[in-house]
Amino acid sequence: MRNRIRVVIAKPGLDGHDRGAKVIARALRDAGMEVIYTGLHQTPEQIVDTAIQEDADAIGMSILSGAHNTLFAKVLELLRERDAEDIKVFGGGIIPEDDIAPLKAQGVAEIFTPGAPTGQVVEWVRSHVGSVAA
Repeated sequence: MRNRIRVVIAKPGLDGHDRGAKVIARALRDAGMEVIYTGLHQTPEQIVDTAIQEDADAIGMSILSGAHNTLFAKVLELLRERDAEDIKVFGGGIIPEDDIAPLKAQGVAEIFTPGAPTGQVVEWVRSHVGSVAA
């Protein structure tokens, strides 16, 4: 068993702004986690394929395009279909407060809104994602 949390950071859809995703990827990496950054314009299928191939403990998606309801739902559906529901899904970006509770009800583990400190994201991942050997 590996001893580090593995996280896929993904930028789904047509959104081309990835600064926040790169900041989170670096923060998680600097905190000792293994991070796989998928790059821009990923489909839900590509994101789930990457997470399964990389044996990820979590998928973090950055969504600024307004398509968060559709994209999170599709990733969660694909994880269920692939019997990979143990991979936690979290995300951030421009997500209206009114959409957060319904996303969590669908199975999104956490949503971070703009301005969330990177330390908050790191601590959440450490305490909620996977149990790996020390």
